[in-house]
Amino acid sequence: MTTISSVGAIPRAGGGILDKERTIARAGFNRWLVPPAALCLHLCIGMAYGFSVFWLPLSRALGLTAPKTCPDMTLVQELFTTTCDWRVASLGWMYTLFFVLLGIAAAVWGGWLERVGPRKAGFASALCWCGGLFLGAIGVYVHQLWLLWLGSGVIGGIGLGIGYISPVSTLVKWFPDRRGMATGMAIMGFGGGAMIGAPLANLLMNYFKTPTSAGVWETFVAMGAIYFVFMLVGAFRYRLPPAGWCPDGWTTPAKTNSMISQYNVHLKDAHKTPQFWLIWWVLCLNVSAGIGVIGMASPMLQEIFAGKLIGLPDVGFNQLTAAQKATIAGIAAGFTGLLSLFNIGGRFFWASLSDKIGRKNTYYTFFILGIVLYALAPTFAAMGSKLLFVLGFGIILSMYGGGFATVPAYLADLFGTQYVGAIHGRLLTAWSTAGIIGPVVVNYIREFQLAAGVKPDQLYNTTMYILCAMLVAGLICNYLIKPVDPKWHMREMEVARMQAAAPSASASGPAGSFGIGLGGLDAKAALFWAFVGIPLAWGVWITLQSAAKIF
Repeated sequence: MTTISSVGAIPRAGGGILDKERTIARAGFNRWLVPPAALCLHLCIGMAYGFSVFWLPLSRALGLTAPKTCPDMTLVQELFTTTCDWRVASLGWMYTLFFVLLGIAAAVWGGWLERVGPRKAGFASALCWCGGLFLGAIGVYVHQLWLLWLGSGVIGGIGLGIGYISPVSTLVKWFPDRRGMATGMAIMGFGGGAMIGAPLANLLMNYFKTPTSAGVWETFVAMGAIYFVFMLVGAFRYRLPPAGWCPDGWTTPAKTNSMISQYNVHLKDAHKTPQFWLIWWVLCLNVSAGIGVIGMASPMLQEIFAGKLIGLPDVGFNQLTAAQKATIAGIAAGFTGLLSLFNIGGRFFWASLSDKIGRKNTYYTFFILGIVLYALAPTFAAMGSKLLFVLGFGIILSMYGGGFATVPAYLADLFGTQYVGAIHGRLLTAWSTAGIIGPVVVNYIREFQLAAGVKPDQLYNTTMYILCAMLVAGLICNYLIKPVDPKWHMREMEVARMQAAAPSASASGPAGSFGIGLGGLDAKAALFWAFVGIPLAWGVWITLQSAAKIF
């Protein structure tokens, strides 16, 4: 039987190295070591956002200098062909697989994660994500698209879902005084993964490229190995607080925000409450608007500003030469990178701000400010102001990222911390839905406008107003969120019984700090933060260099 020392939560039981009881923190542990552990995983799986860097090389994997095209090939034939190059549109389905499987995996395995703990979940995520890359490398090597989809898309997508939610409940428990900031620190890594992974992939592909290979399968193998090491470091550095732990000198405020519950709601009951589904729609609508912009950021900037990007203010997109279009495509890539930077910063900024102003008010800000900025976007474009246009969409993308980072704390406020990781996993099906709604709305409206003969610089005006309407709906949903009805609260005896059965608790369940203080930036924490911070700083530097070309 597992017991807890009165001074340090030292497990007495054996068990495997991945078992939950092996992760209970001892006296003297620094809680600031947990966020960089989460970043180790999120910075790796966040490369899902940057996978488009492989599309063009993969579309020429056989032809190398020019694609070996087969115009009459169906998608089914494309899955098994060994003589024709793959189409970029078919490769783009990987993006859908990633985020649909992320939501499904998070919903299916969220409860399992709560039972087995973050270390085993992080290890499973590393096996799936990196194993998917290795299997995808085989698919590229033998030129089988179905194997690439299965490896990187399906198995990798499952790794995304498990890895994404692995730190959520852990961080909420370690930082009851700063829930938003804690989850924001971890989840910002998912937005930053592409900033590191995309330029790294380019470097590796150029290194491995030969007259007979585009260097893609070799890059998959190398990145899979690098990511596996990083993800294992993160998984094995996860620690759980002892049951009843609270930071030194911190107590639950006697009078709290009415939206912050002191009770827990069971996983089996959370989805029965209107609050769950209102937050589901809040997240879905916020993400749908943002993800639609992310998917079309590059062509949007090119078609709206065209010659203005290269000092030719009177030249429209259709009048540009092929060489000029290639130049502005490179500039637009900088715009995409800059949006990623706002996405990352927003995850930390807005989640931290939510600790001060509350989650509901933070989402009010997202929707009201988003409506204003989307409505003004056509005006910024008509003015020809690149600065206002880029800044406006940068703020929009910061709120897109901020929505992801704030929602775990919103859930913890309403449903308690006992099952917040699993509830968050189920809520992420909203992301899967948004991953379909957002791109479909933006892409199909663009195609409709093109068919109607609308000029390229005005293609997105109607889209912006439709996105405004989606945000208005999200604003209404957020307004309707009220505290959970007490009938759904778990009884104190039920919570106590569950905690007593947990590996980190004893029947007596003492409360206190257990010799674990507020923590801080000691030498060990500084080294661990540098371990994740240096690659992230490199990615930021590369992004800023590219974004500078816009102006």
